[in-house]
Amino acid sequence: MPARRRRKITNVLLRKTLDELWKTKAPAWRRVYELLNKPARERVVVNVSKINRYAEDGDVVVVPGKVLGAGDLEKKVTVAAFSFSYTALEKIEAAGGRAVHILELVRENPKGKGIKIIT
Repeated sequence: MPARRRRKITNVLLRKTLDELWKTKAPAWRRVYELLNKPARERVVVNVSKINRYAEDGDVVVVPGKVLGAGDLEKKVTVAAFSFSYTALEKIEAAGGRAVHILELVRENPKGKGIKIIT
């Protein structure tokens, strides 16, 4: 049986993000690493309406994939994701929230305390 080849990640930002997540050794960030290390078509895609449903005011939400702008967001939350659609960014900021890249949140909170992972 031939040896299985490891897939090569060509997106430099994704590679850098995965490296940082792996270095933290925090269980929450390891889970985000597992979800983000999937092939692109299996990655998480979440609408802002789902964030609105599961998050409370002031929560820190992590989406290991892309956030799309379908629905409404009525809560002031910090959303960290690998990428955002333009509409999602507008809706998060209009609600008084903050949209950041996962790398930025890892540097702010290396232990991963108090984050909600939405898949």
